[in-house]
Amino acid sequence: MLTYTLVVNGSVYGSQSARNAYLFACALLEKGHQLVSVFFYQDGVNNASNLILPANDEFDLTKAWQALSFQHGIRLESCVAASLRRGVVDDNESKTHGLTSRNVADGFELSGLGGLAEAMLVQDRVVQF
Repeated sequence: MLTYTLVVNGSVYGSQSARNAYLFACALLEKGHQLVSVFFYQDGVNNASNLILPANDEFDLTKAWQALSFQHGIRLESCVAASLRRGVVDDNESKTHGLTSRNVADGFELSGLGGLAEAMLVQDRVVQF
């Protein structure tokens, strides 16, 4: 059994990279590997927004990440700098910047690049999408 961290650079919709990362994560878990964390970076931070509202007949990727995290104890980390640039804000950043609301989806947390650097040192594999 190997430990993995995934890095997702692609937006929640508009490209296949985030969906491919999710499918890869499911396959890893099916094969008995451990997915420790998923780090959302660049446009990938949009996966962490609770304002994503797909049509009823479309796959809800944000909810799928949340369910996977809940079922398997996977950390969902969104790069704080990339998140703020794209309007994805948690309670702490909302207070810091005097905003009236937050929109980070439950189960996701804003994290610095240090979290990714640590994962690269600790996990057996880091796979980027």
